[in-house]
Amino acid sequence: MAEVRFNKVRKEYGSTVIVDDVDIVFPDGSLTVLVGPSGCGKSTSLRMLAGLEEISGGEILIDGRVVNGLEPKDRDVAMVFQNYALYPHLSVLENIAFPLRATKSRRADALRRAQEVADSLGLGALTSRKPKDLSGGQQQRVAIGRAIIRQPAVFLFDEPLSNLDAKLRVETRFELMQIQRRLGITAVYVTHDQEEAMTMSDRMVVMRDGRVAQTGRPDEIYARPNSVFVATFVGSPKMNIVRGAISDGAFISPTGSRLAVAQAPARDAVVLGVRPDDLLLTANSGGTARVALIELLGPRAIVHLDAGEDRLTSVVEADRLSELTVGTSVDLAVRPGALHLFDPQTEHRLPEV
Repeated sequence: MAEVRFNKVRKEYGSTVIVDDVDIVFPDGSLTVLVGPSGCGKSTSLRMLAGLEEISGGEILIDGRVVNGLEPKDRDVAMVFQNYALYPHLSVLENIAFPLRATKSRRADALRRAQEVADSLGLGALTSRKPKDLSGGQQQRVAIGRAIIRQPAVFLFDEPLSNLDAKLRVETRFELMQIQRRLGITAVYVTHDQEEAMTMSDRMVVMRDGRVAQTGRPDEIYARPNSVFVATFVGSPKMNIVRGAISDGAFISPTGSRLAVAQAPARDAVVLGVRPDDLLLTANSGGTARVALIELLGPRAIVHLDAGEDRLTSVVEADRLSELTVGTSVDLAVRPGALHLFDPQTEHRLPEV
């Protein structure tokens, strides 16, 4: 196990900055997820940690040791890629054993250890098969087994589940989390899927344009996003964001949205954020918003609203749909304590009042 640390790590390609003086601490034994939109620098950061990309500035430390100049094989890390990268001519057992064979371990010892790892991953009955005879989920477990057998100080995962279908992704995600927690090895996981990031991580690092936008536990970031970007990136359905002003307990946007926001401070200009779960609807023939579309999701439904020129979403219980149909006029209110306010210029979170 090892703590990993980025100190002012930078990556440039010519005049283009990909990672911009990033400071991150990955605690010993944690599963930290780097998440953000395409091009934010998360995969480049992982590749620099692995030694597959040279850094342009700063330091990367593993267990207190600066590894900037070390080859990948000397960093004591194991990486699982999106495309599995298995050897097609080798069996499952031989693929898992390969890292030990590459270090000149005795064949019998390497295969015995590979069988133990295969059994722990539910692959014990498949060890004689070739990769082409496995499902995508099974191939990914073989790739994970090949990383585990090395017993590295750090696991690195580069969007390892993105090629799996939805059901397999959930199952493999659960297995991967259990493996990491059982072994207690520091893990760094890259994904663009914020739902995956929130489900898996001990800590999330949200990245944007090569910088860290926010770091914290998933529940902390969800409850108190520090910017409009983080607020809309984390959470599904995404947070409603509307610009306007607050006066006399009501928020009013220039395009006609009106929300009851009890106890919110008066402001001439503000960006208001409210999560769909916290946007409350009351049917009213004189309401300022209208139901435009309803998506039924079993016991709950996502209600899409036209509020002037603003488009908002609310999550409601399905048993309320008898009073909420397409075309219904509604009043809007924000659940007490669930309001998010951001500065209209910087788009950073405003201090609580």
